[in-house]
Amino acid sequence: MVAFVTFSFHLKGPIQNKFDYSRRLSKNNRSSLRLKYSSIPRSKKFWYNSVVSESQNTTRPTSSFNERFLYSENERNSEKLRPLVPILMGSNADLDRCQKIAAACRQLGLDTELRIASAHKIPERLLDIVQTYEADPRPKVYIAVAGRSNALSGVLDCAVSSPVISCPPYSDSYGGADLFSSIRMPSGVAPAYISEPGSAALFAAKILAIYDERIREKVQELQSSYRERLYVEDVDLKTKSYIPKIRARREQCLSITSLPGNLHKRQGKVRDQYDGKDYMILITTDRQSAFDRVLASIPFKGQVLNQTSAWWFERTKHIIPNHLVDVPHPYVTVAKKCQPFPIEFVVRGYITGSTETSLWKNYEKGIRHYCGITFRDGLVKNQKLEENVLTPTTKEANDRPISPEEIVSEKWMTREEFEYCKRAALELFAFGQRVAREHGLILVDTKYEFGRDKDGNILVIDEMHTPDSSRYWLSHSYEERMIQGKEPENIDKEFLRLWFRDHCDPYHDTVLPEAPEELVVELSRRYIMLYELITWQNFSWDGDAASSLWEAVKPYCKS
Repeated sequence: MVAFVTFSFHLKGPIQNKFDYSRRLSKNNRSSLRLKYSSIPRSKKFWYNSVVSESQNTTRPTSSFNERFLYSENERNSEKLRPLVPILMGSNADLDRCQKIAAACRQLGLDTELRIASAHKIPERLLDIVQTYEADPRPKVYIAVAGRSNALSGVLDCAVSSPVISCPPYSDSYGGADLFSSIRMPSGVAPAYISEPGSAALFAAKILAIYDERIREKVQELQSSYRERLYVEDVDLKTKSYIPKIRARREQCLSITSLPGNLHKRQGKVRDQYDGKDYMILITTDRQSAFDRVLASIPFKGQVLNQTSAWWFERTKHIIPNHLVDVPHPYVTVAKKCQPFPIEFVVRGYITGSTETSLWKNYEKGIRHYCGITFRDGLVKNQKLEENVLTPTTKEANDRPISPEEIVSEKWMTREEFEYCKRAALELFAFGQRVAREHGLILVDTKYEFGRDKDGNILVIDEMHTPDSSRYWLSHSYEERMIQGKEPENIDKEFLRLWFRDHCDPYHDTVLPEAPEELVVELSRRYIMLYELITWQNFSWDGDAASSLWEAVKPYCKS
């Protein structure tokens, strides 16, 4: 009597998951002989589905069909074969379509090979090519591109054991693809039919993802990008309906604030700070600044910045406490009084920027040691860094980059203060990146400020992850645009800066021209769009921004 069995490779412990296959063994010697797995034909390796324990001489089923089918000599050596997608076309006329499929496959981490083999004109050549591929041990999915009478996919499917996808080209003769001949196959011939090149590549990747975890991750990334793109497009379309409300608010922007009660006021570029005795009253205005001056007033901008910060402050309290006490008005934050550290903690996940203090501009000049960090050669603009980095700057008349060692040696902060804030900044940024990516955005870089409250606690203060303090890109198109050498898609205020630079000298002209209404309205819409993308909340429309300010903050201004 003979039997087909599988032996456990077993030293001292119980049966192990990894096992070797045997060939036919007699009943008397099946427990003593073990031959190499390579002696078993590849097409039959999944037939052997028992494991024998040498110590107990018993059998048990293997864990799953996939385990038996995918287990191979290469996997035992941790050398997983790269999957392959052969793309076969009927003639060179189909090359453009095949190249589109190949490009989509490459984005999904799949190797491709393009071949010409007509099932009608050179059938012997087609079978010769198939024989070569069938001898290749790599996991495969074939894609056939042939129109009119589509025999290629049918013949191919009959000749190979791997899945076949038919993706016929469009034909002027049929006013589209030759659907009839592509789906009318005889019994036992089963190529899948997919008309769109990118979808054919995606289906091939989903099949091969069963074998390769890396391809599964690529598929998941692609599907995530589809969802992100649709979400961004929906919010973009939705906020365009806000334009009439934005126009109506144009003459009611909150540009100047004045609270009664002789409160001490300090005016910044965008925020006005009032000393409310026990608390600080922070009013974020609609002022739009650039070139070290105010360019225009943007409806609802202050509300967007104030409520975006409040949203992030509420969701990051598990990382570090913040100064937020209340948001009694869309434009107002009531905050704890703190003594700020004179350092801005700038965190970057990508190498980019256009200003003289930006990481990319310095790298482009040949600077490789920046803020105490050494960057390797070969980086390109807008590339993702290997890890998030902290590049602090001083808060002086002219901010300058500074290293951690200089921060301590120049006595801007103690070593303990700096390390605490550094850890918090990097954790806040990593958290922000995760949330932003879930919302279709890439948080590229940002800045944080920290201070001590009256009890000596270090808090994160000022603002957090707002469109003014942070750079955001659209995530769904980032990789494709990088491959094409294009700038990432963003939603920012750069177009308004460029208009002023083209129509005046914004650094030296005493009087600046008025910004066109179309640009002001569009920038307002973009701010609101970013708010809805970041928070996944509908923007709330209040009345006159200035009318209820004092009533909102009055309870916090009592001595």
